[in-house]
Amino acid sequence: MLTQKCIRLYGWCALHMRKRIWKELANRSLVPSRRCCNNHLGDLYRNESVQRYLRQLVEEYRDVTKTLQHGFLNDPARKELNKRQVGLSPVATAFQSAEHAVKDLEEVETLLQKTVGSKEEDRQMVQLLKEEQAQITQRIESLRKDLIQTLVPSDPHDTSNVLLEVVTGRTTGGDICQQFTREMFDMYQGLASHKNWDFEIFNYTPAEYGGLHHAAVRIAGESVYRRLKHEGGTHRVQRIPEVGLSSRMQRIHTGTMTVIVLPQPNELDISIDPKDLRVDTFRSRGAGGQSVNTTDSAVRIVHLPTGTVAECQTSRSQLQNRDTALRVLKARLYQSMMGRETEQRLTARKQQVGTRSQSERIRTYNFSQDRVTDHRTGYVTRDIKEFMKGGEPLDDLISELLEHGDKEALLELVVTCSQRY
Repeated sequence: MLTQKCIRLYGWCALHMRKRIWKELANRSLVPSRRCCNNHLGDLYRNESVQRYLRQLVEEYRDVTKTLQHGFLNDPARKELNKRQVGLSPVATAFQSAEHAVKDLEEVETLLQKTVGSKEEDRQMVQLLKEEQAQITQRIESLRKDLIQTLVPSDPHDTSNVLLEVVTGRTTGGDICQQFTREMFDMYQGLASHKNWDFEIFNYTPAEYGGLHHAAVRIAGESVYRRLKHEGGTHRVQRIPEVGLSSRMQRIHTGTMTVIVLPQPNELDISIDPKDLRVDTFRSRGAGGQSVNTTDSAVRIVHLPTGTVAECQTSRSQLQNRDTALRVLKARLYQSMMGRETEQRLTARKQQVGTRSQSERIRTYNFSQDRVTDHRTGYVTRDIKEFMKGGEPLDDLISELLEHGDKEALLELVVTCSQRY
C-alpha cells in the first residue's frame, strides 16, 4: 500500500514538474511573439516575370488609348476598348507615379554628385539633399507596393458576407476535438465583435463536457469574405485536456477540427425549384428549453438532385428554422456551382474539409508550448489565450495570410499569362 502511494506521489510530482518546465521554456523561448514572412508583396516588383507582365499591361494601355483617340471604331468595338482602358487605368496610373518618383530620385542624386565642397553652404545643401533622397526612396518603395497591388487579381466575392461552419474532427482526439471546436467558435465570435461584424447563429449542436459537434453562422460586414476566406481548412490542437475522459490520462493529446468558409449568395444569385427539396422535421437535440425539445421545430432540407443537406434547430419556430436552413443550403449549392465553373479545382468546401486528418493541417495551436503556428506562411505567435479571444493577434495573422495569398495569386496569374504569349 505504501509503495503504491509513493508511486502515485511520484507521478503527481513529475507531472507538475513537466508543466513548470514547459511554462519556463515558453517564457524563455527565443522565438519572437510574432514572426511574419520575410517576402512581402512589394518585393515582387523585382521579379523579372512580374516586371515583364507589368510592361505588357502598360504597353497595352498605351495602345488602347491611342486606338480610342485616332481609330475609326464601331460602337461595340469602342465600348469594349473603353472597358479595357478603365481596367488598365489603375495599373498605368500607379506605374506613372512610380516612374516620376524614380526620375525625382535621379535628379537629387545628380545634385548630390555636383554639390561637393568644403563651404558651410555646401555641407548644408548636401544634408538637405540626403534627407530628400531618403524620403523619395521611401516613397518609391510605397508606390511600387501600390503598383504591385493593382496587379493582384480581384476576387468577385471579397465583399460578400460569409457562411462559416466549424466541425469537430472525425479522425483523432475524441473529447479534445469537441472542446477545441467550441473554442474556435468562440474565437471567430470574438473576431466578429472586434471587427464590428454581425454574427448570426444558424445551427449549434453541442457536445458533452461543454464541447461542440458543429455550428454554422452567418457573418456580415465590410469585406468579410476577403478577411476570412483563408481560415478554411483543418486546424490542429495539441494540449492536455482539461475536462472529459481524456483529461484523466494527463498527457498531451492531438486533435483536429475543420473550418469551412463560404461566400453568402444574394437572393438573385441562385434559385431552387421547390420540387427538388425534401423537408424533414425533428425534435431539437441538446439544451434549449422545454419548448425546443418537445416539439418538432428543427428542420432538415435535402436538395434531391445533388444530395446537399442543411439543417437548423436554433429557433423554437419551425418556419424560422426552415428559412435559415434554406439560406445555408443556398450557400452550399452556390459554392458547388462556383467549383464546377472553375477548371482543375475542387469546390472550396471539399478543398477545405479534405479528410480532416492532421497531415492536411493549415494551423497548429500548441497550448502546452503557448504557441500558434500557421504552416502556410510560417507565422508564429505567442500568448495563445489572447489569440483565442479573436482580437488583434488573430487579425494580424489574417493580414499576413492576405498578403501571402495576394502574392501567390499574382505569381499564378503571371505564369498563366506568360504561357499564353
